Amino acid sequence: MESLDRRRTGSEQEEGFGVQSRRATDLGMVPNLRRSNSSLCKSRRFLCSFSSEKQENLSSWIPENIKKKECVYFVESSKLSDAGKVVCACGYTHEQHLEVAIKPHTFQGKEWDPKKHVQEMPTDAFGDIVFTDLSQKVGKYVRVSQDTPSSVIYQLMTQHWGLDVPNLLISVTGGAKNFNMKLRLKSIFRRGLVKVAQTTGAWIITGGSHTGVMKQVGEAVRDFSLSSSCKEGEVITIGVATWGTIHNREGLIHPMGGFPAEYMLDEEGQGNLTCLDSNHSHFILVDDGTHGQYGVEIPLRTKLEKFISEQTKERGGVAIKIPIVCVVLEGGPGTLHTIYNAINNGTPCVIVEGSGRVADVIAQVATLPVSEITISLIQQKLSIFFQEMFETFTENQIVEWTKKIQDIVRRRQLLTIFREGKDGQQDVDVAILQALLKASRSQDHFGHENWDHQLKLAVAWNRVDIARSEIFTDEWQWKPADLHPMMTAALISNKPEFVRLFLENGVRLKEFVTWDTLLCLYENLEPSCLFHSKLQKVLAEEQRLAYASATPRLHMHHVAQVLRELLGDSTQLLYPRPRYTDRPRLSMTVPHIKLNVQGVSLRSLYKRSTGHVTFTIDPVRDLLIWAVIQNHRELAGIIWAQSQDCTAAALACSKILKELSKEEEDTDSSEEMLALADEFEHRAIGVFTECYRKDEERAQKLLVRVSEAWGKTTCLQLALEAKDMKFVSHGGIQAFLTKVWWGQLCVDNGLWRIILCMLAFPLLFTGFISFREKRLQALCRPARVRAFFNAPVVIFHMNILSYFAFLCLFAYVLMVDFQPSPSWCEYLIYLWLFSLVCEETRQLFYDPDGCGLMKMASLYFSDFWNKLDVGAILLFIVGLTCRLIPATLYPGRIILSLDFIMFCLRLMHIFTISKTLGPKIIIVKRMMKDVFFFLFLLAVWVVSFGVAKQAILIHNESRVDWIFRGVVYHSYLTIFGQIPTYIDGVNFSMDQCSPNGTDPYKPKCPESDWTGQAPAFPEWLTVTLLCLYLLFANILLLNLLIAMFKLDCCVPQTF
Repeated sequence: MESLDRRRTGSEQEEGFGVQSRRATDLGMVPNLRRSNSSLCKSRRFLCSFSSEKQENLSSWIPENIKKKECVYFVESSKLSDAGKVVCACGYTHEQHLEVAIKPHTFQGKEWDPKKHVQEMPTDAFGDIVFTDLSQKVGKYVRVSQDTPSSVIYQLMTQHWGLDVPNLLISVTGGAKNFNMKLRLKSIFRRGLVKVAQTTGAWIITGGSHTGVMKQVGEAVRDFSLSSSCKEGEVITIGVATWGTIHNREGLIHPMGGFPAEYMLDEEGQGNLTCLDSNHSHFILVDDGTHGQYGVEIPLRTKLEKFISEQTKERGGVAIKIPIVCVVLEGGPGTLHTIYNAINNGTPCVIVEGSGRVADVIAQVATLPVSEITISLIQQKLSIFFQEMFETFTENQIVEWTKKIQDIVRRRQLLTIFREGKDGQQDVDVAILQALLKASRSQDHFGHENWDHQLKLAVAWNRVDIARSEIFTDEWQWKPADLHPMMTAALISNKPEFVRLFLENGVRLKEFVTWDTLLCLYENLEPSCLFHSKLQKVLAEEQRLAYASATPRLHMHHVAQVLRELLGDSTQLLYPRPRYTDRPRLSMTVPHIKLNVQGVSLRSLYKRSTGHVTFTIDPVRDLLIWAVIQNHRELAGIIWAQSQDCTAAALACSKILKELSKEEEDTDSSEEMLALADEFEHRAIGVFTECYRKDEERAQKLLVRVSEAWGKTTCLQLALEAKDMKFVSHGGIQAFLTKVWWGQLCVDNGLWRIILCMLAFPLLFTGFISFREKRLQALCRPARVRAFFNAPVVIFHMNILSYFAFLCLFAYVLMVDFQPSPSWCEYLIYLWLFSLVCEETRQLFYDPDGCGLMKMASLYFSDFWNKLDVGAILLFIVGLTCRLIPATLYPGRIILSLDFIMFCLRLMHIFTISKTLGPKIIIVKRMMKDVFFFLFLLAVWVVSFGVAKQAILIHNESRVDWIFRGVVYHSYLTIFGQIPTYIDGVNFSMDQCSPNGTDPYKPKCPESDWTGQAPAFPEWLTVTLLCLYLLFANILLLNLLIAMFKLDCCVPQTF
């Protein structure tokens, strides 16, 4: 019984702090616990790609830097092993010693001394660990000497194991043997412990064995992993255990590293040893060269936790030291010693009341004055909570317990008692974080510095609930400027709830957003962000053009270049390149509103103001862009809600996200961008709908308002650039476009009235056409004629009639009036074509935005119909050149005839605007893409059948034109029912062919008998080939084409 108590006591201390014990948790082996699923998948793919390389690095780095302990002098002990074998004073048998230790010459005649007879050697146990017979993820483990520097272990964990630096250390200590807790309290503890680790990015440090409080922690992590998704991250639980007390540790020994090493959890056969807990993710196994000695790891664990707590973590320009807290469940004398040392070293402790023994003793007296904590009271509590071992307590031990408990209670600011059901403290995670904040108020910080430190902790933990309840209270009045550093940290760390909290507590974006703030935000973009890589390309290009050796420093005009690429050339640079003579003006200006109220035309939709460009900061726009390019949904939503120009901002974000999604290689990220773009489009629709409901006319004016904030563009132009068809199809916008389309004419004028007035314009003075404006109602005013012919609907239909007239005249000349010398009709066609050339030239060179000729040419030729127009014009010029030369008059007519086809195809572009024909033309265009893929499949059958048929029927045909006819042309016509008459020999006739192939107008005769009157080819074979050919080509492939076309036609006909 005594030995068992010593073992448990040692384990309890192993769960404690020692001198200054620190415990930790982390939520993942990934850098950012809240990053998206796609980011996690990227990290995993990266790890898989370089896993073998990392294993090689570990296999060389660990033995060089991390050692183990080995006994080199066997001294027989009076004790025997569990199997009854003779053991050394170190606890190992003969077989478990090195050969040099069994036959020593140096140490003969000396007593065993661990300082002299235990030596360090390169460790032989490290790598990945897998628990057999359990569905457990792969963990990490390493066997280290008890003298290993904490810096080396910390380097191993952060650099080689890939753990992110924690925001918090949670050290869980308590009873080493199994104990019973109320089911509700157990559930609350498990849920709270994992929640605080998962939300704050902490490391949990325990003793790592499958018993007592360590088992409780492991089961909490297991329950979390079973109920959570991979997006929530992994809780990092680090077990620091004694190597010599681990059962089945032989399976972990791999001199070159175990990748993975298999470990069997065998509780029944462990005896006085312990098994590792399968739910821990990392193990540090401390070795002092002995076997069966508990508590060996305590000094190393204490130093390691202290070292980690002294490290500084910086994020978003805010640096904090890693805080530490001790969580206590149950426990015995060793646990009391751990709590006492932790309190003396300023480490806050959270005692879970109801867990038993020491935890309950302290919890019972924690609220009493120190003077009332007497020896008799402690003796009474011990008799209640230590019933089994109370008789073993001596009077001196009780006095010592009383003094320690008094010292612990005396520093109440470091002591937090978690009581189940206590108001405001329903969860363990809240108690842990409150304990840290309470402790920080009494240490090293005073006044503003104290509150600022607490806020840094809350932001690092990402616990806005703690900030609301504990920091933003009436006890301290925060100045907006004091929150600016934490606002920056919250933005960079993507903590939207804190951004909302800071805005609620007085942070003004006008004061917060400065030139330097924006540069800081863009310099801290995630390397995996697509926008970051595009910025690097811009900087690299500038370096190349400047022939500089170093990469230029990032400036906002670099950001503007990328943004213009995403928003389109219709917008101006949001951040123009500043002049080197003066610093850009940083001021917040309300976007100017420029409206064209009367006589809105299509041209006015694209009209922008001109003049000198000045750089002004719109803080909402700038932060919104920064959030959107990183695909931060919630953060972008919060910032967008602060925008004054909500509709334009939402449409611009939709455009940016859609452009980024096209270049994003990760499928998940691309889908998230498209989903967020769709969300912003719906927000724009919602805002416009509300405006339209209250005032239709003013809402329609918003569509053509020139937004200075978004590059002097308009909402309608942004929607068209982003192809936000749901927004454009809104009833209010369609009504506005209809009004623009009809100009100053009433929209209830029938189209037939418009055409009649176009053909006989005197009808305009008869009241046949109605106008919207009263001043145009007078019948004899010339302004009626001007208003009529300036209406876009009239201009469009006049263009159609003009183009039809051009085609009719062109057809007449080709078929009726094509003379050796051009007639007046033909000259009229030349003049008409010259007007088309002038219009195409204007479209090519018109550059209101100053983009440059190359950019405009690229935009012009990106449109298919422009390519068709240029091709038709060039072909007409070639045909006209041939036509004017008498020797090539006929080839010129042929070329012009083919050109007529191209001009007719241009009609499809004109009628795409029609509600009826437009969708059909779009469907035909999509069908054409499918036809090319179908033709490849069809060509395989046509050529294969044609070659086989030609080779079987015809012998040595040398005429290329007739070979093409036999192989391709006849085989293609066979699909449509024109079967060759001679293929089956029934209609074989020598009069229809040329025996020697000398007649240029007849095909060569098929193979025939010696008389030349009967076919000699195998008719059964040619008929069989024909049937198979028709089966596949005519039935399967053509029906496949019909099915493909049906899919295209099923697309909703919306335009």
